Amino acid sequence: MDKKTLLTSAGNLKQVSASAYSEYNIKGDQLVAKMNELMLQRADLHLLIGDGNEEMMKDNHANHVRFIASVLKNYHPEVLVDTILWVFRAYRSHSFTTNYWAAQLNAWIIILKESLSVDTFNEIYPLYEWMQINIPLFVKLSDQQLSASNSLH
Repeated sequence: MDKKTLLTSAGNLKQVSASAYSEYNIKGDQLVAKMNELMLQRADLHLLIGDGNEEMMKDNHANHVRFIASVLKNYHPEVLVDTILWVFRAYRSHSFTTNYWAAQLNAWIIILKESLSVDTFNEIYPLYEWMQINIPLFVKLSDQQLSASNSLH
């Protein structure tokens, strides 16, 4: 599996309605606050993000909501895939583990289900499910990109 596979599968995701985007965007700050609260309660947080990275994690959550809102408004598979791969490389270089992404996406799905209307959740969930399912491929591709950038050739 490669980046082309990710782009193809991302291309199968549907643009959400204007009302789903609007609800997600309006509730963005509330979603981030709930996410930060939930993640900061985890006893294993330091194993997921490294020591002293709580503020970076909170920034990631805020950036996540802003980015996803932009994706929901104007869906472009290439932007989605390239940005996620960049995020995996960037945060992993700061001691965030691959398990953080699984924990984070699981938490987002719980929070979205609790916070959004049923219709909005049902429109947005496929995007989160796609991200969750593709974590192993994001890890593989970001590892390859990290290795290539550290190579002398």
